[in-house]
Amino acid sequence: MTLDLRIFTEPQQGASYDDQLAVAQATERLGFSAFFRSDHYLAMGGDGLPGPTDAWTTLAGLARETTTVRLGTLVTSATFRHPGVLAIQVAQVDQMSGGRVELGLGAGWFAREHEAYGIPFPDRRFGLLTEQLEILTGLWGTPEGETFSYDGEHYTLVDSPALPKPAQARIPVIVGGGGPKRTPALAARFGDEYNQAFPELDTVGARIGVINDALAETGRTPDSITQSVALVLAVGTDEAEFTRRAAAIGREPGELREHGIAGTVDEAVDRLGTLRDQGVERVYLQVLDLHDLDHLDLVAREVATRL
Repeated sequence: MTLDLRIFTEPQQGASYDDQLAVAQATERLGFSAFFRSDHYLAMGGDGLPGPTDAWTTLAGLARETTTVRLGTLVTSATFRHPGVLAIQVAQVDQMSGGRVELGLGAGWFAREHEAYGIPFPDRRFGLLTEQLEILTGLWGTPEGETFSYDGEHYTLVDSPALPKPAQARIPVIVGGGGPKRTPALAARFGDEYNQAFPELDTVGARIGVINDALAETGRTPDSITQSVALVLAVGTDEAEFTRRAAAIGREPGELREHGIAGTVDEAVDRLGTLRDQGVERVYLQVLDLHDLDHLDLVAREVATRL
């Protein structure tokens, strides 16, 4: 099985649109399958200069400045946008890209960014997430010429024309989270992909088993969903280069080796192989230094070619 490698960025930590464009175009040029970004409005440590960029505004721009690489969020928070607005935004960016968009959607967790920008942050958000998934898939799946209505606890839509339609017949939906029952059920119901974000590495296989059990309960087979993980990336041609890259992102080499795709090229290949053996099909490589394009080049040349 070939392991699919994607590039995943955290622009809220401090990145302009041009910074992200450079990484997205390098991602495409080097043969990675997708450029993904977080959907956050506040830095988690540091000053975050020049300030946050909106995920879907950014992806709209990238849609017109790339040609083959897939584009998406890991993950958009259900608290940020009304599902009707999000459905329009995602469908439009999908049209702008020629059908290359994927949507990761979660319940949201970072209370401080909501406080900073005046965004409501209810204590109970799983219901919001569930209704948004019902509405998004309902709007996109409504045939042209028909209308979509929805009467939920959190949202009501009346006779929506359910336009515009995405370019793709179905926009892939990524569901993630670590809940024992509700999240697997949600993934089994709506997910084209299930993502484990920064998991403890010895728990990955067991979690895939939980998702497969949830799929079976709904009549789906394990091969109907893609199993993915997101892990921090820090790789060097030798120990000195790895240590330099670890320092550049403010992380300790030992901690990175324990929790990420990190160390020398051989170590990175071994870690990715172990994940593949546990059932992982796709890995989002979290790139924290967006100015180090040589890092991406190294992984494309020396790591991806050995998988």
